[in-house]
Amino acid sequence: MTDTVISSQTREVVIGLERPFVMIGERINPTGRKILAAEMAAGNFSRVESDALAQVAAGAHMLDLNAGIPLADEPAILAKAIQLVQSITDVPLSIDSSIVKALEAGLAVYKGKPLVNSVTGEEERLETVLPLVKKYGAAVVAISNDETGISENPDVRFEVAKKIVQRAADHGIHHSDVVVDPLVMPIGAINHAGRQVMHLLQRLKNELKVNTTCGASNISFGLPAREAINATYLTMAIGAGLTSAIMNPMHLEIVRSCMAADVMMGHDPHCERWIKRFREAPPLQASGAPAEAPPGAVRGRREGGHRRRSQSPPA
Repeated sequence: MTDTVISSQTREVVIGLERPFVMIGERINPTGRKILAAEMAAGNFSRVESDALAQVAAGAHMLDLNAGIPLADEPAILAKAIQLVQSITDVPLSIDSSIVKALEAGLAVYKGKPLVNSVTGEEERLETVLPLVKKYGAAVVAISNDETGISENPDVRFEVAKKIVQRAADHGIHHSDVVVDPLVMPIGAINHAGRQVMHLLQRLKNELKVNTTCGASNISFGLPAREAINATYLTMAIGAGLTSAIMNPMHLEIVRSCMAADVMMGHDPHCERWIKRFREAPPLQASGAPAEAPPGAVRGRREGGHRRRSQSPPA
């Protein structure tokens, strides 16, 4: 199966169909966040720092960084944000911009192998972004739209993704370094959007053999109780082949659903990551020592009559 390796200076994250699902924190994005936008434009990155640390603490394996602020110096702001975040955490980053100069500024200062977010099937975009991806040895998110826009037909979106993968190969970029975004439509506006994306994910997995990502919150746009819809969508999408998502790790319901999907897909051997995250601590005695287990309690997993010592979960 295809593995996409993303790294910081000291840490690797592998996106793959037989790997645990990769959660990419979405919160360092000034779009729709007026206070964050104003602070970043003024050179105040304290909220960027706190958001980065909070998302990693909540379970994000990677962080997406966006500095799209109207009338601001996006290349300089994005580069500074990347340097700051890499100085306080070792998780790999997704460099997110629609401005090619901003992407290049971010790539120039990044330490490791980042994920570039993103390239589309538009000719101009292909011929400006793909050479940058190759030059800096990055991986890239391929958005399944082109000059004609976003098709409601998932098979048309598949053909756009196929075109991008082929053009990436022309630039010497292996298909393992192309992570396709099938474009999740708001289900409140397009009632069959969920079925469309499941169909497309299966084709991307089986035919193009690429890894995938998406902006997970798009599915619930405009609807109440969005976290429940997002969590359900991600669980089903993981089953269909989704291998990563740009999402909000601060919502425990969504994180729990993604980790439960890993359990069900066999991507969490012996449920060790699940147990480590959600196991309740044993009660303490008055002395502060752990309370003894009641008679007859099972203290460890047994196989063939012998207790099995659990191994450390994967990083």
